[in-house]
Amino acid sequence: MKIYTKTGDAGETSLFGGQRVLKDDLRIETYGTVDELNSIIGIVIAENVNSEIREILVKVQNNLFTLGSDLATPLDKGKGNFVIPRIEKGQVDELETFIDSIEYKLPELKSFILPGGTKAASYLHLARTVCRRGERNAVTLAKNVDIGAFPVVYLNRLSDLLFVLARFENFSSNRPDVEWKKE
Repeated sequence: MKIYTKTGDAGETSLFGGQRVLKDDLRIETYGTVDELNSIIGIVIAENVNSEIREILVKVQNNLFTLGSDLATPLDKGKGNFVIPRIEKGQVDELETFIDSIEYKLPELKSFILPGGTKAASYLHLARTVCRRGERNAVTLAKNVDIGAFPVVYLNRLSDLLFVLARFENFSSNRPDVEWKKE
């Protein structure tokens, strides 16, 4: 099977369920941003982060793939008997559990911090900013179509987790967070 289909050469693509939309459709932009985020997390994992961070990020990557398919499929669509995985409350709760389990290990945050520290922490901060863009896109998308109750909440919580993981990566590598110095 060839990887190229030529069906997108005119600037259109198909949503799961068959509907054709332009490639700059907000739904495509939103799940494309989720895909970008997932790729950045792959870079973080490749940086040989500690096993606790890696284990969390692998779960996040799988959930982001679910979120992408969720966003690519209108809620009233599916293909035959194929069940579309959706982001649910349990995945949001899992992020909160991860945040709580990591945050208590960190020193109290007493100032704003800038992205930086180790290379992996810097990539985690980059992932956080891409996650926030995905969240903004999802909020706008949700104003126009029903995307369900949890994609926006998931992205909101995930950005918090990525922030905490960036701090934890620096902490566990004995690198201080980069504090913002008001001039």
